[in-house]
Amino acid sequence: MTTAFDFSAQTLNGETVDLARFRGQVLLIVNTASQCGFTPQYAGLQALHEKYASQGLVVLGFPCNQFARQEPGDAAEIGAFCERNYGVSFTMFDKIEVIGDGTHPLYSFLKASAPGLLGTEGIKWNFTKFLVGRDGQVLDRYAPTTKPEAMQQDIEKALQASV
Repeated sequence: MTTAFDFSAQTLNGETVDLARFRGQVLLIVNTASQCGFTPQYAGLQALHEKYASQGLVVLGFPCNQFARQEPGDAAEIGAFCERNYGVSFTMFDKIEVIGDGTHPLYSFLKASAPGLLGTEGIKWNFTKFLVGRDGQVLDRYAPTTKPEAMQQDIEKALQASV
């Protein structure tokens, strides 16, 4: 059975990360953008990271420039923006595609595991969020409009579950 831990991706600093390193932890995976109306959600994502990392939550940001070109910068610019404006210390990956023929394999898995509204697999905008359990299976999908703090109860429940 395929899980989120079966994929890898490149971080902003060029390191290839095998998501298997997070096996047994809860993942919050988000496609991000620096020039989006939802960009202030970085603060809420960072707050979740700080509050729950010691309990096993791993927040993973995946910049994407597919929605109105709201992530035009290169890896260095994205990293500097996130750190300077939101104090982001959770893992940020290099830009990926989340829709279309070039969709990153992780996002193909996420979308198939947790279809959106009316069963569609498409991602409609930046800051779509996926909560992944300790077993690597997708627990839930959240709309871009869902603020990170609104997910706390679901995160706490996932953190309390055993593998």
